[in-house]
Amino acid sequence: MLGIILILLVVLLFAGAPIAHALGIESMIYMLFSDIGLNTVPQKFFSGVDSFTMLAIPGFMLAGNLMNNGGITERIVNFCKRMFGQMRGGLGVANVAASMIFGGISGSAVGDTAAIGGILIPAMKKEGYTAEYSVGVTAASSCLAPIIPPSIPMIVVGGCASLSVGKLFIAGIIPGLLLGFGQIGLALYMAYRYKHPRGTKSTLHEIFRSMMDAVWALLMVVIILVGILSGIFTPTEASIIAVVYAWIIGTFVYRELHVNELPSIILNSMLQAVAVLAITGFAAGFAWILAREQIPTMIAEAITSFTTNKFLILLLINILLLFVGCFMETLSALLILMPVLLPIASSLGIDSIQFAIMCVLNLVLGLCTPPVGVCLATACGIGDISLSKGIRGILPFYLIGFAVLALVTTVPAVTTWLPSFIQ
Repeated sequence: MLGIILILLVVLLFAGAPIAHALGIESMIYMLFSDIGLNTVPQKFFSGVDSFTMLAIPGFMLAGNLMNNGGITERIVNFCKRMFGQMRGGLGVANVAASMIFGGISGSAVGDTAAIGGILIPAMKKEGYTAEYSVGVTAASSCLAPIIPPSIPMIVVGGCASLSVGKLFIAGIIPGLLLGFGQIGLALYMAYRYKHPRGTKSTLHEIFRSMMDAVWALLMVVIILVGILSGIFTPTEASIIAVVYAWIIGTFVYRELHVNELPSIILNSMLQAVAVLAITGFAAGFAWILAREQIPTMIAEAITSFTTNKFLILLLINILLLFVGCFMETLSALLILMPVLLPIASSLGIDSIQFAIMCVLNLVLGLCTPPVGVCLATACGIGDISLSKGIRGILPFYLIGFAVLALVTTVPAVTTWLPSFIQ
């Protein structure tokens, strides 16, 4: 029975059915043919979203939308352009730097692609950069958002795997910085290798003025990170603080956020959050079915019968996650696979925080990998180029992602050192 259910799930996904609908249909069919009451479906759905931690998801989504409409994102980008634009290939560096800052507020890769890419891709093309490179660096740098705290995928992982979201956030700092600075280094190398253009040189006064104009946006990152690191507030409380802060700055400081815009911003944020929470709820029911059928135990026994080498098992899991990330949306894959794979990692003595970051990083790379690759597809749409050209532009940046993934997989301290300082 379970085999038929899994095959049907794959068919529905490849047919283009929304992941939440596919998981819900699978769960109901299983309940019907297993003589389990259908009332179990809403019970498992509710248990999947009945978490204080999950409230952070709509909070950070609303904060990101308020940022975009309140002029905060635009000022972050302008500051980075002033700082790095005069360098050879400076707009590529500014693209990554803006994503690092934006990612420290919104936690959404797709939101980063749309917000940063909507401003910088046209600007880069106008300055003489190729469309392929402009799209590639934008899509690649957007993957920083789910790694650098706060991170919506890490909130989901914390909720479904009963891990501390605060520790997951902190564990993502070093990998996020390695990924960001690695991309900046590659952008500088490519700038001199392919003679990328220089932007207009900014005076110290212009740089200082842009920094002061963006200081309120930059302060938002500091408030969120310091508050979570110091334990002053939880990640969920941080999301609400981010919403209030973004509204105050956008309305009263930058004066670009108007009262009549709030209903549509809130509605769009609600729709985005409902989509995520629907997947979360139905995935919780599907994970319960897998556990009931002892699928995690069967997979663990199959892998350990093949090899008991910890690093070889991690390599196999990495390959699986990279493959799944090519076809499945990040949050859905995490919700389905984490309950299956985490017990395997625990049995090998792998730290749960390290393993969770490894899984998130794997699947985040899938955001830029066809055929799904929503970040790459979004960037290609903004840059008005085909997906095949976008792939050519992003290929060099995959190397940085794989290098950081290898470090996270083989060097536990990369993800466990900072969380060791908090209780």
